Amino acid sequence: MIKIKDSSRLLPMLLEVFRGGYSGSQLLSDVTAGAVVGIVALPLAIAFAIASGVTPGQGLITAVVAGLIISLLGGSRVQIGGPTGAFIIIVYGIVQQHGYQGLIIATIMAGFLLILFGITGMGGVIQFIPYPVTVGFTSGIALVIATTQLSDFLGLSTGPLPGDFLGKLTAYYEHMGTLNLWAVLVGATTIAIVIFSPKFVRKVPGSLSALLLWTLATHFLGIPVETIGSRFGDLSASILTPKIPTIDLATIKTLISPAIAIALLGAIESLLSAVVSDGMTGYRHKPDAELVAQGVANIGSALFGGIPATGAIARTATNVKNGGRTPVAGIVHALVLLAIMLLFGGWAELIPIPVLSGILLVVAYNMSEWRLFARLLKSPRSDILVLTATFVLTVLVDLTVALEVGVVLAALLFMRRMAAVSNAGFITKSISGGNADDPGAIASREVPPGVEIFEVYGPFFFGAASKFRDAISVIKSPPKALILRMREVTAMDATGLRALEDVAKKSKLDGTVLILSGVHAQPLVALERSGLLVEIGEENVFSDIDGAINRARDFAG
Repeated sequence: MIKIKDSSRLLPMLLEVFRGGYSGSQLLSDVTAGAVVGIVALPLAIAFAIASGVTPGQGLITAVVAGLIISLLGGSRVQIGGPTGAFIIIVYGIVQQHGYQGLIIATIMAGFLLILFGITGMGGVIQFIPYPVTVGFTSGIALVIATTQLSDFLGLSTGPLPGDFLGKLTAYYEHMGTLNLWAVLVGATTIAIVIFSPKFVRKVPGSLSALLLWTLATHFLGIPVETIGSRFGDLSASILTPKIPTIDLATIKTLISPAIAIALLGAIESLLSAVVSDGMTGYRHKPDAELVAQGVANIGSALFGGIPATGAIARTATNVKNGGRTPVAGIVHALVLLAIMLLFGGWAELIPIPVLSGILLVVAYNMSEWRLFARLLKSPRSDILVLTATFVLTVLVDLTVALEVGVVLAALLFMRRMAAVSNAGFITKSISGGNADDPGAIASREVPPGVEIFEVYGPFFFGAASKFRDAISVIKSPPKALILRMREVTAMDATGLRALEDVAKKSKLDGTVLILSGVHAQPLVALERSGLLVEIGEENVFSDIDGAINRARDFAG
């Protein structure tokens, strides 16, 4: 049974806001910010859905359902949730391989995983995923998003595109003869409007300006480009009745990997967005509550016919910049989108597809963080290896594989670095040496004959255990007492315990008394729990070297 040590960490931030008092002026600010974010989210929700291989309506449903739940239950005051660019390649791949029903089931599974992450307190742990891994897969996702949009941006008639990166590039090259210059014009001007319009019109988002301009121009001037209506048909959408999909064990087995990828990416993106918003507002989010909310939101989105959702950094930043300071703004954002769906959904059929591709190309550029990527290439070689491996695997293979390999590779390289700084030294062989400024130096003490002293430096874990065994093996004849100095050992794992246990057993067979010196709290607890402390004897464990040497004198001779 899972025990929740501190249930307050799972309480929604909305409840805390209302407990602390909620003013009318803040309500006005939240409503204004929520309305702005709702309008900003409209083209993005549609664009992300189309790029993911699903219908525009499913993107809007996700923004409404998931956005509402994340604001109601989340651990951030200002988080805006919904479909994001980070999920495009995962969703597209799952739909291509398992169909939309497979996506629904994988999203529900991911939702339960996210809830489990939150309940078990994994919110703080997930934030320790190495930075090169995060940057690597984010930049890789950005490149893949940009690649998926080239067909619509250029107006190419390619038909169904292959799922892999190189296959798409090959298809574009082979169909370049179908280039539509009108599509290029619409897409290029959309990019220009999105980039430059905020310098002149700050209150109207550039993406919305481009969408309205080209939707009207395409409709009234008859510009020959593909629209949402010509590709997807009737878009007069409404919120569907929730449906529970049929799930069997075989299907679950095939979708475990995609579900884990959705859960991990959703957790990383949502917590990253929450951290960014904390920096903008000065508030502190609750990571575990946020993960639970993300889990419930993904389950809800899937049941209502949506796609995976997470915290959206750009929309959250827009919320903060427009005065949103409580989850009420996120609730308003979802309700605004719902009103647009129900009242004006039919008009969305007129939106030109190249406009959405232009918007997504800007999103991909901003997401790429190429300057940061280039700066990380000047990092230590191990970080560069993790960065490039994650990036290349995201682009050429699969995001799931990239995340798994990136995290494992980073962990292995970290262990290698930790092993490099860990060591074991035969102190009595160099008794005259030592640091004169070190009050605990052995050189300033008299070591009785028949006593050997070893010292372990750094964490005593499996990466350093072999060094310890090698150092111990230099003893040719068994001493009367063996002092193992552990003042620099702040942590010890099971392999370190096993290595120490082997030394204790050998010492017992050789008639040598094993004495430990300078044992820190974590290693001491590990010794006690393993039962090794009883085997060594509590009377042979000392906090300082002087006590250990005095104990050794009882056996010297």
